[in-house]
Parts: sequence; C-alpha cells; structure tokens
Amino acid sequence: MKRFAYFEGKFVPIEEAKVNIQTNSFHYGTAVFEGIRAYWNEEKKQLFVLFVKEHYERMLVNCKILNLKVNKSVEELTQITVELLKKCQHREDVYIRPIAYFSDLKISPKLIGYKTEIAIYTVPLGDYLDLSRGLKAKTSSWHRINDTMIPARCKVAGAYVNSAFAKTEALLNGYDEAIMLNPDGTVAEGSGENVFIVKKGKLITTPPSSNILEGITRSAVITLAKEELGVEVEERPILRSELYAADEVFYTGTAAQVAPVVQVDHVIIGNGEIGRITKALQEVYFKAVKGEKEKYLNWLTPVY
Repeated sequence: MKRFAYFEGKFVPIEEAKVNIQTNSFHYGTAVFEGIRAYWNEEKKQLFVLFVKEHYERMLVNCKILNLKVNKSVEELTQITVELLKKCQHREDVYIRPIAYFSDLKISPKLIGYKTEIAIYTVPLGDYLDLSRGLKAKTSSWHRINDTMIPARCKVAGAYVNSAFAKTEALLNGYDEAIMLNPDGTVAEGSGENVFIVKKGKLITTPPSSNILEGITRSAVITLAKEELGVEVEERPILRSELYAADEVFYTGTAAQVAPVVQVDHVIIGNGEIGRITKALQEVYFKAVKGEKEKYLNWLTPVY
C-alpha cells in the first residue's frame, strides 16, 4: 500500500510531507489537530468515515480561537479527506490526523502575523486501548489545564504535554490510562478521553465547564444511551470519590471508542468485570459506526 498525505495544498507521498525544523508551531505547539476514524465494513466492502463533518466543524472553530486561518470549508476538507483515503486504498480501520499550524520559519510565540497551513495523513489503526478487558485507571497527580491557561476544548498540540505527563505517570505505575482532576478536585477527563460513570442505572458524565474536550464520541454515546438503551444521562461535575463508588466507569473518544474501566487507583469498580451498560453501549456503538444500523447512517461518509 502506497501512502500519501495532503500537505500544504497538494497530495504528496508521505515521505515528502516534511516541515522545516525552524517551523514556528513546531517550537511552540501552536497547532490545532483532530482525530477522525474510518471503519472498514468487510461485508459491504466499504470504508465509512465517522463524523467527518463534525470533526472539521470543531477544528475550524478551534482554529478561530487560535487565530489559525484555514482557507478551506468543512465541505472542502471532507472532500480532500475522502480523496486521500481513496489514494491510499485503505481496506482496514483507519485513523485520520488533520493538523493546522503556523508554517513561518520565525521565532516568536504569538498567534498573529503568521501563515497557516494544513496537513492531513492517515494510518491504519485498530483498538487504541484494549477493549477485550477492563482497564485500570490511575487518578493523576497532574491537574488538567483550565480554560484560562490553554482551553481544553481546542485540541491545541502544545496542550497535550499535560496529557503526556498524566499518561506516562499511569503507565509507569502499572496502569493503562489516567484520569485527570481539575484543581478543585472534580473529575475532568482522561489523558485523551472523556469519562463516564454509571450509578443506579444512570449515566453521568462531566460537563464542558469541567475543562474537557467536548467529545464527538461522547455526544454519540449520549445519543445511543438515550435512544437505544433508554438510559437517563446527566451532565454534571463528578467528584473523585464518585469514581470509586460507581457501578461502572468507562472512557469514550475517537481513538478510545468505548473503553471499560474496572479499577480506579486501588478500588475495584463494581464486580471487577465489564459493566452491563458499558457492554451494551460498546455493541451498539460498533454496529452504528460500521454502517450496520440504518438509523445512524447519517453519521457516516462512504469512501468507495
């Protein structure tokens, strides 16, 4: 399989998509990126891009916040992405990474006076987290950045140093993933995932005011919980101790999908197995994203 990238206005072989070490955003993390999945349906011989328009809508809003001027519409970016996938001839699940950045070869951490470029590339990707078993999560000693520092909603490249600290701490301590708290002690999110808990049959998740990325998968799972399972959903701040007392805990995210958590710190969640609601959400989510539920075909953009 020959790999291509969309790089600064044209399609090029992936090995030619390179930036100069003097590139401004490389030094200061002043780039905005997205993560988009495409799922291969073997029976239909079709690749479906999941929520591609929603991802680009979010990306363009986030670029506006950072004064990155992407001179492409959502429709144009969608068309470029579909064309890129066709050129790469993917026949498997794929992760798509668009990134907008300041391309100037200048030294100064600012958000004005620079030229914006965009690059998009793809990589085959199965499960980012092991979904066949429950994960162990560690409450991180690193607080989540708040909106007056670097807005968590923006998917700013430099902000992911915060995530890297938390994820690395968790891995070095024998856990699979982190859960980050806000300075007031309430739950924010994982290193790259939104967090849900289940208590007495109700789904609870943290609100945008808790310094989270307003996850597109998060929104989809809320829809599926209400429409497919008839489960009540509440968005409110979550205390750390509520994680320990929960019947179920799980992550959601484009990469993470619906990932069950069976242990937080030293506490076993529920009976230590993947929870009933989590499992049901996993099953209906994968049917929806692979084009097996007609009701949610509007979530998908076919490639072939």
